[in-house]
Amino acid sequence: MCGIVGLYSITDENILNNKLSEALKSLHHRGPDDQGEKRFQINNNVFKLGHKRLSIIDLSQAGKQPMQSQNGRFTIIFNGEIYNYRELRTELELLGHKFITNSDTEVLLVAWVQWQFESLNRFEGMFSFAIFDNKKKELFLARDAFGIKPLFFGIDNEETLFFGSEIPALVKIISKKNNFNYQRAYDYLTWNQYDHGSSTFYKGISQLPRGHYLTINLEKFSFKETDIRPIRWWWPSIKERRDLKFNDAAEQLRELFLKNIRLHLRSDVPVGAALSGGLDSSAVVCAMRILEPDMPIHTFSYIAKGTELDEEKWVDMVNNHVNAIPHKIIVNPEDLSQDLDEMIIAQGEPFMSTSIYAQYRVFKAAKEEGIIVTLDGQGADELLAGYSGFPNYYVKSLIDNQNYASIFSFLNSWSKWPNRGKKKSLLMLGAALTPDYLSTFARKIIGQNPAPNWINKEWLKNKGVSLQFPKKSKKTIDGKGRRLVEHLREILTGDGFGLSALLRHADRNSMHWSIESRVPFLTIEMAEFLLRLPESYLISKDGETKHIFRAAMKDIVPDSILNRKDKIGFKTPQNQWLNQNKNIIRTWLSSAKDLPFLDESKCDIESLYNQENINRSAWNLINYCRWTQL
Repeated sequence: MCGIVGLYSITDENILNNKLSEALKSLHHRGPDDQGEKRFQINNNVFKLGHKRLSIIDLSQAGKQPMQSQNGRFTIIFNGEIYNYRELRTELELLGHKFITNSDTEVLLVAWVQWQFESLNRFEGMFSFAIFDNKKKELFLARDAFGIKPLFFGIDNEETLFFGSEIPALVKIISKKNNFNYQRAYDYLTWNQYDHGSSTFYKGISQLPRGHYLTINLEKFSFKETDIRPIRWWWPSIKERRDLKFNDAAEQLRELFLKNIRLHLRSDVPVGAALSGGLDSSAVVCAMRILEPDMPIHTFSYIAKGTELDEEKWVDMVNNHVNAIPHKIIVNPEDLSQDLDEMIIAQGEPFMSTSIYAQYRVFKAAKEEGIIVTLDGQGADELLAGYSGFPNYYVKSLIDNQNYASIFSFLNSWSKWPNRGKKKSLLMLGAALTPDYLSTFARKIIGQNPAPNWINKEWLKNKGVSLQFPKKSKKTIDGKGRRLVEHLREILTGDGFGLSALLRHADRNSMHWSIESRVPFLTIEMAEFLLRLPESYLISKDGETKHIFRAAMKDIVPDSILNRKDKIGFKTPQNQWLNQNKNIIRTWLSSAKDLPFLDESKCDIESLYNQENINRSAWNLINYCRWTQL
């Protein structure tokens, strides 16, 4: 796990060197173990690569980056892990390749030399990397299928191409420091939507979309945005396979999951796990114990002590089951006020809720215990249809197939689960029947549409900001009768809306503490397997989410966890924390007067706290204002 940065410029080299130095300094937390740079001359211009290393695989100096191929033609800087590097190395050796290190970086580089673009589908791991071909003067940038690892890029003043792992590092490079993206600000403050598409909260800084690559010939590069054309390299099929009975599919999923855990345990440094008490993280921890009976397992859990969000009894149950070494993190409102500035800087952009702070503290605790790698259950809900809104898409599939008897049978069964009921089932049916073009109108009806009164919509509209809900992908041909898995595919591979943000939070929070966070659910092989199963395998006809995974984890995860119907989700007592931090929040809101699209008179503490509970949009305003100050 590392931090990378690259600069290609027609400007003075001394200026370029200073910018690279500042960017690398900003990335120190991502790679405190080592630093490397490489310079190339391209005509009269200079191209430089920089790398900060966090040593995980092959701790020796042999793993230092930038790393060159043995013939000197190719140079790589790499952020991530290739978990199946041993298997790929064996395959490449049979093809005649020689290796001089034990690192996954060298395997990645040699695999690229051997297979070029085809290598991307062979990597089981998370990655963002740059490879420079000094013969062709060609730069290749790539990001993993799910966007687990970040990669940003941009052009500054039509004279410098830049890319790197984090926005704060790239802000050190660009000329305009406070060039805010008002469209992204509006989407966040009004709709709670962000990390969708390639844009960021900064104009001039874009992210390479997940599952995409870029190829740029630097000799011919004109420093125009039109020269940058990301290309998608992964798009999974959702065509239903009908050759697997449920029990056989569950067995295959079990073996696939255990394989993923086995690969994700590969490390030359201590490994632990984040444990929430839910099915996903519990399955990861329990699988770790099955595969490594004698390994000390350190778990790290946020505990909402004394609140209805407390999951401690479930955490204890799993820890006792696997004989883990538990570390419990309890957070006070005062902790939030003390740490928020540091966390906002670490995130680089505003974020969705104070639950991100709880995650931040979990990684801090892991760091204090000497754990360098953690495994996490992130991505399971998106793969296995675990969120409460997903059954709506299952109903849409039934409507497509005109299976009306099954619709009412499903809704009746679904309504009998805790915290659901007949009213919610009817609302679900209404949502499923509502055409997409009426979605905006529907949001107005149910009160989800209006922008907060402290946003000057006319000012934003005059700046070209769209006030509509960010568009999601349209229905696909292969999605007819498969609306649930079509939606899952969009979440996993599309323009964001959920998973992208969650992965961003985890990456920045973990890397801030020089921790590598691994997500064993998110592999191409598992996604391609699950997205082709009958939808009733994911959500049962009785309304049980993650249906097939619960069956696959039988005798691995305790039955009490498998049968839970009251999972809360990873939440914090946000209202309580914010209510106890009114005084400092008053100062955080002071920057509202400097933002032309905000009505200062309505962005004060008295207006926001005139109701018992602080709503989501108020938190977003607090977060955004403080971000602009930092």
